[in-house]
Amino acid sequence: MIRKFDAKNFKWDGVDTLVYKQDGSPFKDVTRQVLYDGAYDIPCQFRYFECLPGGYSTLEYHEHTHMVMIFRGKGQLLLGDEIHDVESGDFIEIPGKTIHQFRANKGDYIGFLCLVNQERDKVKLLSPEEMETLQANPKIKEFLESC
Repeated sequence: MIRKFDAKNFKWDGVDTLVYKQDGSPFKDVTRQVLYDGAYDIPCQFRYFECLPGGYSTLEYHEHTHMVMIFRGKGQLLLGDEIHDVESGDFIEIPGKTIHQFRANKGDYIGFLCLVNQERDKVKLLSPEEMETLQANPKIKEFLESC
């Protein structure tokens, strides 16, 4: 299998782009493309997520670890209780049970490739109590208000 990449539009041939609904959900201006959905002896899913400038991924955590590589642009990542500037080429391990969110808050897109197991637990959103604890850190509060 070869999926040709369209560098102008950041899309791959034969891959649908899912546009996440803007309905008050905990993300903004995000798309997802599933490039690989497991086969033979490789039970993983390889995806590409992209946030428009000013957009962000879901603020979440889950049991499973996943690997991410920034493929387009730059922005910031909340990983646990730390905020990191990230840009194209950066490789990130997101351990299980770690709160995380990507934000395209640097005037650019942020697009990232993400590798996960096909069989994995569901995403967990933060409870009001967890959110309050997180926002007690002024830097994280500022990050969460950056888009």
